[in-house]
Amino acid sequence: MDKKAAIEILLKRRVEEVIEEKSLKKRLLAGEILRVKLGADPTAPDLHLGHLVVLKKLKEFQDLGHKIIFIIGDFTAKIGDPSGKSATRPPLSDEEIKTNASTYIEQVGKILDTERAEIRFNSEWFAKEGWREVLEIASQFSLKRILERDDFERRLKGGGEISMVEILYPLMQAYDSVKIKADVEIGGTDQKFNMLAGRALQRRMGQKEQDIMTIPLLRGTDGKKKMSKSLGNYIGITEPAEEQYGKIMSIPDELMEEYANLLTDLDWGNLKKEHPRDVKMQIAYDIVRQCHGEAAAREAQENFVRTFQKKETPDNLPQIKAKKGEELGEVLVREKIIPSKSEFRRLVKAEAIDVEGKSISNPHFLIEGASLVKIGKKKFVKIIA
Repeated sequence: MDKKAAIEILLKRRVEEVIEEKSLKKRLLAGEILRVKLGADPTAPDLHLGHLVVLKKLKEFQDLGHKIIFIIGDFTAKIGDPSGKSATRPPLSDEEIKTNASTYIEQVGKILDTERAEIRFNSEWFAKEGWREVLEIASQFSLKRILERDDFERRLKGGGEISMVEILYPLMQAYDSVKIKADVEIGGTDQKFNMLAGRALQRRMGQKEQDIMTIPLLRGTDGKKKMSKSLGNYIGITEPAEEQYGKIMSIPDELMEEYANLLTDLDWGNLKKEHPRDVKMQIAYDIVRQCHGEAAAREAQENFVRTFQKKETPDNLPQIKAKKGEELGEVLVREKIIPSKSEFRRLVKAEAIDVEGKSISNPHFLIEGASLVKIGKKKFVKIIA
């Protein structure tokens, strides 16, 4: 593929909007090496497939020779991005932020060449610069402009609260762009306000304005809201390959086109002619391959076929020890197979616990000996009595 065609794909595929597209295209065609920014606050330990969409776009820039700057917002995570939030987030402790951030470089490294990228923590500047600098930045924005953002407007109309630090958040994200001299910032469509703030602040502080590329938001496994750890509708980038594959196979059929187009390079025009199950398997295989490699994707698919299509038991079952006469629910909770006794009771009521192929109805079911237990559709465990 020639350079001009690659740039056309870069500007169009998996892209919602480019500001300013004419400017960015001109710089790309001229061969300028651009500093391309993505920021992520470590508010949770796992990146998910929603982040993968943006990381794939960064990889396209990196493959064309541009410099990727990945900012881990260890300082801004203390505030929490208000984008799309209907309430103020509870603050995270320094220890929680540090723990979450420690995994990000490895996860990003599944898609990007981190050796060629610039990894920065925004505590580098925010932890060192004092009130004078903060007030100088704040003076560049009016309250009227800040309150124009849809998230704040909806919250105020609904009688909700907006904390003073939330008002400062877009200014801080904008200042990240100033500190690293970003040429391009990439983010989900919900980040548009914050990224525009970066353009405004760069202009007012004598820098060339960054171009902006917004990426469509991926819907989660519920098929309704954007993928989010807090909503529980996410698929983690580092989840085990078999779990990842199984979760993708369980998404609603109406999400297949979205997942194919945003997360893979598969041709949806050809895919949609096939049986929906086969289409979903190709999508699941390709996503797992990106996150875990070809061998893991092949093994996950083979295991899925054995388990759910041929109704066979998966290999390498986890084994737990129990005594004859113990309650099954107590053993599964103790071994952290399920989170609580109430969850066990819920699963029993839903007829989602099988012992040796038969559904149980008694929440106080007693273990009688060695047995194979199936929990829900995907989880198996072998009890050694």
